[in-house]
Amino acid sequence: MEGIYPKEEREELLKIARDSIKSFLTTKKPPRIETKNPKLKEKRGVFVTLKKGKALRGCIGFIEPIFPLYHAISECAISAATKDIRFPPVTVEELPKITIEISVLSPTKKVASIDEIKMGVHGVVIKKGFNQGIFLPQVAKEAGWNKEEFLSHLCSGKAGLPPDAWKDKDTEIYIFTVEKFENAD
Repeated sequence: MEGIYPKEEREELLKIARDSIKSFLTTKKPPRIETKNPKLKEKRGVFVTLKKGKALRGCIGFIEPIFPLYHAISECAISAATKDIRFPPVTVEELPKITIEISVLSPTKKVASIDEIKMGVHGVVIKKGFNQGIFLPQVAKEAGWNKEEFLSHLCSGKAGLPPDAWKDKDTEIYIFTVEKFENAD
């Protein structure tokens, strides 16, 4: 499926992610990445997810568009491989077995009701006070959750809030969409 990014741009972004991880694992320094494509220099929110087989191996991202896309992907790929506290760092030896998934985020939109959330289409950000959590749209489908389960897990598992915090009028809920693409080595 073609989205905002055609095949050539997707391939360039996936190559940036894999090259960034490989460079960092071998030199302990982030690589110098350049692109001539102005579209890949636009600031976008992005998540890089690493999987080994079907198992999650790391996932790090930026909700807000604070870096040019190509730079954000390089940073997130390195962080997903080396700084996701849920997993030991990826090794050079296992890198060929890692699938890289990139999710480029649309801008977030605050919703007035959970009825606006379309499961499998929208990712969700929950905010209350200093607590915040995010799930990408594919999480609910992969976990087999309904909307209430999705929101409860987001509150308790990601935002550090009570499971029913999404029902609180002081909790802010934002939605976004993603363009997702992946590759294996």
